Amino acid sequence: MYRILLADDEGIMLESLTSLILKNFPGECEIECAKSGRAVIEISERFRPDIAFMDMQMPGINGIQAMQEIRKKNDFTIFIVVTAYDKFAFAKEAINVGVLEYLTKPVNHKVIVDVLMKAMKMVDSSRLKTSDNLRILEKMEAVVPIIENGFIYSLILEDDFSEQSEKYKDLLDIKDDFAQMMIVEWGDEVVDGHLTNPVGAGVKTHNYYDAFRDTIKDFFVCIPGAMMSNKLIVYIPRSTKSSDVADRSAMIEKSLHMIRKLKSIVNLRFRVGIGSTKAMRRSSESYKEATRALRYGDRTVSHFDDLSLNFEYEASYPIEMERALFEFVRLGDVRSAREEAKNFFDWMVANYSDCQMEIKLKAMEFVLAAEKMAFDSGGLTYYFHYRKEYLGEVLSMDNYDQLKSWFIYKIECVCSNINPAQKDQHSGIIEKAKEYINANFNKNFSLDDVASSVNISPYYFSKLFKDKTGKNFVEYLTIIRMNAAKQLLQNHMLSIKEVCIESGYFDPNYFSRIFKKQFGVTPTEFRENLR
Repeated sequence: MYRILLADDEGIMLESLTSLILKNFPGECEIECAKSGRAVIEISERFRPDIAFMDMQMPGINGIQAMQEIRKKNDFTIFIVVTAYDKFAFAKEAINVGVLEYLTKPVNHKVIVDVLMKAMKMVDSSRLKTSDNLRILEKMEAVVPIIENGFIYSLILEDDFSEQSEKYKDLLDIKDDFAQMMIVEWGDEVVDGHLTNPVGAGVKTHNYYDAFRDTIKDFFVCIPGAMMSNKLIVYIPRSTKSSDVADRSAMIEKSLHMIRKLKSIVNLRFRVGIGSTKAMRRSSESYKEATRALRYGDRTVSHFDDLSLNFEYEASYPIEMERALFEFVRLGDVRSAREEAKNFFDWMVANYSDCQMEIKLKAMEFVLAAEKMAFDSGGLTYYFHYRKEYLGEVLSMDNYDQLKSWFIYKIECVCSNINPAQKDQHSGIIEKAKEYINANFNKNFSLDDVASSVNISPYYFSKLFKDKTGKNFVEYLTIIRMNAAKQLLQNHMLSIKEVCIESGYFDPNYFSRIFKKQFGVTPTEFRENLR
C-alpha cells in the first residue's frame, strides 16, 4: 500500500484527486486529505505519507512551509506540487525540500497518473533499498560476533597476530593501540574462591550469550569473545597504557554494577578478573594476568594490579628491548635480532661492567631461551649433548668482546634456523597440496579435503596456499582444470560433455561459461579453431 496525502484548500480538488487515484490504482493506496498547512503537518506526523500532493497557497501555513516541517522528520516523503500559481514563484524553495514535479492547475488526468506512477516506482525503490539494508544489517549482526571471537582467539593464542592486527582493527573499527583483557566467569556458588559446577553453569547459560554480550557492552566499550563453558573473555580498548588507582577503582565499580545486571538475567554467581593495560600485540599477557587475578583474587572483582602478583623489574631494566629481541627471534628476522642483541649486550656492559659473571649468565639465559623457541618451531633438532660446550666456552672468556661475539653469533644461528625451517615446512605442505590437486582435479573435492590431506586446518591452509602461490584455492584449481580441458578438447573422439566431466565439472553450461571466461571462447569454438 502507498500512503498518499492530498493537501488543497479546495474540497472539489481533493475529491477529484481521490477519485482519480482510486480509479487508476484500486486497492493500492491509502489516502488522507488536508485543507490547511497545519492539518498537513499534524496528519504527516501520524500518517507518515510516502507521497504528498501539495497546494502552495493554503490558509495559514503555506505549502512550502508545510513541506519544510515534514522534511525535518521524514526524509522519504515524495512531494508533488499542484497549484494555480506560476511555478517559478516557488521554484527555489521547492527545490530545497526535494519536489519531484511541479504541476500547474488545471492538470490533465493522464499527467497526474503518470507522475504518480513515477513517484510509486521511487517509493518501491526506496523500500527495496531499505529492505536490502536491513538484510545486510541482519547478516552483519550475525557475522560481527564471529569476527570478534576470531579476534579474541588470535590475541590470546598469539596466532601470528601481528599479520592480522591491521585487518581486525579495520573490521572492528579499533582506534586505540592499548587494551586490557577481562574474564567474566560464573557458577552455582563460590567456595574457597572458586566457582562450583562450571560445566553445569555453562550449559545453563548457553542460550544467554546475546543477553550477556549486550549487557557487557552496556557497561564497557569492548569486544566480547564467545562463551567458553562458563567463561567469557572481553577485550577493552584503551587509549593509553597508564592506569592509576582511581582508574582501577572506577573499573571495578563498573564491573560490580555489570555483575548485578548479569545476575538479574540468570540466577548464578559471577566473578570478574581484570588484567593490566598492555599494547595490543601483548594482549595475551593481559589475558594471563586476568586469569591469575581470578585464581588468586578473593573478591567478586579482582584487578591484577591490586594483587601484588606482577613480576617486577628494576626501574632501569630494558624490558621492551628484551621483548623486541625475542619477537625478532620468533620471526626469524636475523638482521633485527642481531641489532637488538647488540643493543642489549651494550646495555649490560654500560650499566654492570663490574658484574662479569651476571652478564655471562644473562647472555647464556637468552641464548638458551632463543634456542628453545627454535626447537619448538622445528627449526632445530634437539640433542641432549647439543650444548655441552656452552658453559666451558662462556666461563673461559676473559673479556666482553669475546662474550659479545659469542652471544650475537648464537642469536644469529637461531634466527637463521627458524626462518628456513618455516619456509621449507610451508613449501613442503604446498607441494603436497599441489600433488593432491593435480591427481584429483577431475573429481569432486573441496578445500577441506586438500587441507586434510596435508594435515592442517582449512583456515590456515587457505591463507598459506594464497601466500605461497599467489592464488586462492578455487583460482588455482580452475586453472588446472581449464588447462586439462584444453588438452582434452584436442581429442575429437570426446564429446564436449565428456570433456566437461573429465575436467572435473558436472554442468556443461557452467563448464562452458568458465572456459569462455578463461580463454575468451567457448569449448565448441575452441575445438572449431583447431581445424
